[in-house]
Amino acid sequence: MPVTLTEAAARHVQKYLAKRGKGVGVRLGVKTTGCSGLAYKLEYVDEVASEDALFEQHGVKLMVDPKSLAYIDGTELDYVREGLNEGFKFNNPNERDRCGCGESFRV
Repeated sequence: MPVTLTEAAARHVQKYLAKRGKGVGVRLGVKTTGCSGLAYKLEYVDEVASEDALFEQHGVKLMVDPKSLAYIDGTELDYVREGLNEGFKFNNPNERDRCGCGESFRV
């Protein structure tokens, strides 16, 4: 299944890349950490790595490293405002559990 971006997430990435003045998109991955074992990592990317899985939607490139793809396959990256907070939200169908603080998850 592809990893996707909502229009809101794509707009935010495009806005930030324009402000930054360089970059081709974002890389989504996971790292081992936290109460539940895994946490999302998101970084702006200046060039696509040859091993990256590449997804493109709404004019934005989204790269995923091969090790992370198994954990986030089918994930939708969204950008939401909830009250005074705003940020990226990961809608991952593979998540089985999320820690109480919301920083990590388990598949």
